[in-house]
Amino acid sequence: MTITAEKIKFAVVGCGHIGKRHATMIKQNSECELIALCDIKPKKDLAIEQFDVPFFSSIDDLLAADLEVDVICICTPNGFHAEQCNKALDAQKHVVCEKPMGLTKAECEGVIFKALNVSKQVFCVMQNRYSPPSVWVKEIVEQKKLGDIFMVQINCFWNRDDRYYFKDGKKHEWKGIKKTDGGTLFTQFSHFIDIMYWLFGDIKDIEVKFADFTHKHSTEFEDSGIVHFNFVNGGMGNIIYSTAVWDKNFESSLTIQGSKGTIKIGGQYMNEVEYCHIENYEMPTLPKANPPNDYGHYKGSAANHHYVFENVIDVLKGRKMATTNALEGLKVVDIIERIYNSAKN
Repeated sequence: MTITAEKIKFAVVGCGHIGKRHATMIKQNSECELIALCDIKPKKDLAIEQFDVPFFSSIDDLLAADLEVDVICICTPNGFHAEQCNKALDAQKHVVCEKPMGLTKAECEGVIFKALNVSKQVFCVMQNRYSPPSVWVKEIVEQKKLGDIFMVQINCFWNRDDRYYFKDGKKHEWKGIKKTDGGTLFTQFSHFIDIMYWLFGDIKDIEVKFADFTHKHSTEFEDSGIVHFNFVNGGMGNIIYSTAVWDKNFESSLTIQGSKGTIKIGGQYMNEVEYCHIENYEMPTLPKANPPNDYGHYKGSAANHHYVFENVIDVLKGRKMATTNALEGLKVVDIIERIYNSAKN
């Protein structure tokens, strides 16, 4: 499975904001080479002139061209991820998949099964793990500096208004549609579900309340929710989230209360340590977090995609383990699916 060539060759499927970011990160990494781009929209409408590589109008055409490609990046709408991962794996390519890996646990299981059968890697993009506060709190939890974990609270209060769901007065072609979007937890907040699972493991005893305050005209699902649960490993937690915040993102925060201390990571993008009080512990100075991805009228999670590609290269060249493996990508989808299913019961 180890690739010995000087450069690892990539193709990007989906040339929206995230796909262009993938292409840019590939071009900027001396161990990567961008081989091709793919999108269902015409090339002239995508503003990708800076990437002078062959362009294809479907993943089928891309794979049929039999180019020398090692890795396919899947940057398409959520509802296509699992199907396109499988097509790339069938073509004996490694995969870098944007979140979420699929919209159901069963879809993700299918991708993992195929990846194992063809001996290829599936990398799930969960770039918030690379933020300095995330790296720090992971060490704190693993070293049990906080003692027993009692309570965990995640707050995600973002803005996603008509500027996000409409363009030139027309409804967006996939955002807000259940089949292609999946829902608020999949599209906006799966990164924070990932951080929670990464730190504390799986959850059980889920109770939820959903509301749709400002998006009845623009989405097929809730814009806000309160989720209560217990951790399988002990302790209790909740997630309070909303995309109904007026005008701009407000907060993404994580508060942890343990038997030996309390910490809070806050800011708009869970990028600042706001409180740290731990028995016999002095807070270190952390590196500055990267700014959020800026999409003009709205902002997303931290701009850490370059770390993702560094890890992909390290794994494929046999130097390191995957930062976010396919099983972890599945677990994030599984947790979100169980949260949504809990509302139906």
